[in-house]
Amino acid sequence: MAENIVNPNEMFFTNFEPKQKHRFILYVDGIPSYLVRKVEKPKYESDEVVLKHINVERYVKGKSRWGEVTLEMYDPILPSGAQIVMEWIRMSHESVTGRDGYADMYKKDITVNELGPIGDKISEWIYKGAWIKASDFDDSDWESDGESSNITVTIKYDYPILNY
Repeated sequence: MAENIVNPNEMFFTNFEPKQKHRFILYVDGIPSYLVRKVEKPKYESDEVVLKHINVERYVKGKSRWGEVTLEMYDPILPSGAQIVMEWIRMSHESVTGRDGYADMYKKDITVNELGPIGDKISEWIYKGAWIKASDFDDSDWESDGESSNITVTIKYDYPILNY
């Protein structure tokens, strides 16, 4: 009979502070943190392997992969966001000469710290071996109403680490 009684800790309000999306700071070598407008959190996906036996199917996990993330940043006049991104791209591929770089030159670690209401670090993601897969340097448009120019960068990485 006692197992049917609801635990008071589950029934009454429990005080908590949710994480808020706008409280973060990103660190990556060469990009000033204040240029970063938005960054996605890691995405995980696994394939499935089907095990067939007579008239039954069972499933087990197959190969796993970490999905790419998008990084949005402002493109100010100084320091030029476009120039910063192009320097990172040139480490992996120099368009003038056609040479590609070594992975230890263009792969970087990206750290994203989520912040609490007083600026304390409450969570830390590290993207290991990150490199630029694609970039979009935005449009120039005569009809825009003073909108800021932004850069969108697609980042591929080896794996993420959630420290805390």
